Amino acid sequence: MPVDPQAQMLLDQLAAVEAPSIEDMTIEEARTTFRAFGSMMPVPETAHVNDHQVPVDGGEITVRVFHPLEYDKYNPLPVLVWFHGGGFTVGDLATSDATAAEVANATGCVVANVDYRLAPEHRFPAPLEDCYAAVQWVVDASGDLGVDPARLAVGGDSAGGNLAAAVCLLARELGGPAIRFQVLVYPCVDPRRSYQSYRENAEGYLLTASVMEWFWANYLGDDTDPETPLAAPLYASDLSGLPDALVITAEYDPLRDEGEAYAERLKQAGVMVEASRYDGQIHGFVGLYGMLDAGRKGIDEISRALRGAL
Repeated sequence: MPVDPQAQMLLDQLAAVEAPSIEDMTIEEARTTFRAFGSMMPVPETAHVNDHQVPVDGGEITVRVFHPLEYDKYNPLPVLVWFHGGGFTVGDLATSDATAAEVANATGCVVANVDYRLAPEHRFPAPLEDCYAAVQWVVDASGDLGVDPARLAVGGDSAGGNLAAAVCLLARELGGPAIRFQVLVYPCVDPRRSYQSYRENAEGYLLTASVMEWFWANYLGDDTDPETPLAAPLYASDLSGLPDALVITAEYDPLRDEGEAYAERLKQAGVMVEASRYDGQIHGFVGLYGMLDAGRKGIDEISRALRGAL
């Protein structure tokens, strides 16, 4: 189907600005530009929001915890650990807080939004290790946070979807924590960028093939094999025993086919998967739920899946 009219209006507005492509900017310029775009959505009010400093190898990261409006401190709630998108290079709490808070209120879950360290200063596996450490911290601090560690999910969009999938692989490898569900929103899982959607949607739909090439280069550098499973979950030889999943993709997205291929591989491995393609939509639509009706539908679908799983 054609590009959704609301999404096309957004694309036309961005094209009219005539800004340089993000991969032609300095790292700091790219982060500033992405922050300005990604923080357009106001952060919904929640019952509580608190920042916690979590130790990681070589430093510490911030995990921002949102308790939903219906929070009751006497009844532990399910918890979703959320990893933001931005190609491992850009993005932060400011660009993902609105989505995290909205999902918290919509699901009744506590949502822990993770400010993992970024590439190229911190290449693979540092962002993944940060995300895994954040999940382990949530479990260890569950009593103080008012969450039930037995009802634990992870999720993320784009690069965050990669990190959520990789955290599930790493948790299986290390014997925990026990993750019940994973939410993968247009995940990037194939550094080789080998699928047809990269050619069909290379330009003109917000995320471009050239930007993804830059993102992967920042994350992997020259030393990481692009088929390393924890960096590229699509290349994992065995996906059995992983948490049930919701995988959301968008029709006009370079990442569409690899996300759908990963969902199919999970199914073939015996994992319960709901795969949902949003026709007419572009990369990033879920995070724009206040501007795009399809984004609101995406939030609702994530919420239903989490409520059912947790």
